[in-house]
Amino acid sequence: MRIGEVAALAGVTPRTVRHYHQLALLPEPGRLANGYRDYRLGHAVALTRIRRLAELGVGLAEVRDVLADDAGRELAEVLEELDADLARQEAAIGRRRARLGELIGRARAGKLPAEGPVSAELADLLGGLPATDSPVAAKDREHLALIDGLLSPGERARLFEALAPLASGEEWRRLSALYERLDAVAGADLSDPRIGPLADELAAAVPDELLRFTGDGSAAMDSAFGEAFLADFSPAQAAVVRRMIALVTARTRETV
Repeated sequence: MRIGEVAALAGVTPRTVRHYHQLALLPEPGRLANGYRDYRLGHAVALTRIRRLAELGVGLAEVRDVLADDAGRELAEVLEELDADLARQEAAIGRRRARLGELIGRARAGKLPAEGPVSAELADLLGGLPATDSPVAAKDREHLALIDGLLSPGERARLFEALAPLASGEEWRRLSALYERLDAVAGADLSDPRIGPLADELAAAVPDELLRFTGDGSAAMDSAFGEAFLADFSPAQAAVVRRMIALVTARTRETV
């Protein structure tokens, strides 16, 4: 048989047959006087077996082991490993679908935050925040979305639980007023007298429950991350934030 004929018989393409020759999965047949390959029925049988194994998801390297004459891996062992791998994939897909179902439910209820598929804890926190037009408040939401992706589930739950009291009532009104004042210094000079008092009030507004999450914030501000973080603000706002973080860091050292 010619290559097209054996390929059609085995349900593959001539290109696939050539590929299997290159991988040494299928032995090269003898050649006729005219130089054409002369495939026999055994080649079609081998091709069919390779195709069936590949359709099950067995990798071609594993197929080679199964087909080996000596010291080949048992087919049952390969299939068991494949089944275990598929079970892991199935479990992962189940978790992803459950997460998607949760996000779809939030989206249909109009409760999916603008920051996208954040954790359920952060979505609950952001969903409870009153509306505000403050640019700094919007930045804070973005920063929380970033932190959300960096923390372990346990730390994330504790952080957003500590932040929850700031999201409503008198605490939110106080925080909103501070956001507005920070917005107001966006175009200010670094000598603006509002910078120091505003930083002091912002530092004082940080609950003690949050201190365990702040660490050495002053050192962090001197890192590449800190530089990028401060660059997200105007110079006067960055001065407020830097001073606030220094005050919170000092408080953390005394408290924690």
